[in-house]
Amino acid sequence: MSLTLPAGVALPVTASALVLTQQPGNGDNGGQGEDFGKSSPVGFLVLILFLIAVAFLVRSMTKHLKRVPASFDDPPAEEAKAGEPPAEAEATAEPEKKQPNGASSAKSD
Repeated sequence: MSLTLPAGVALPVTASALVLTQQPGNGDNGGQGEDFGKSSPVGFLVLILFLIAVAFLVRSMTKHLKRVPASFDDPPAEEAKAGEPPAEAEATAEPEKKQPNGASSAKSD
């Protein structure tokens, strides 16, 4: 099966195809002038500054990740008690007395 166009349709189709495939001849290349695709020194400087900023961010992130514990699970009860002060010391501490007007009983010099 071959595809052929009737004679009345062939002329408008070929004419429109020729018009659509033409390059603009009025000097407008669609924004693609002589310097299209070339970078400027300012663009290169901005790119270098971004790369330096990324390097500092990676360095900072690495330092912070080294401080993260290996596990976020609660420590076993034996280790937790060894690191805490004894419960009697907390109970013997005198609680702060409050005055009726809301001020604390701590004396100021």
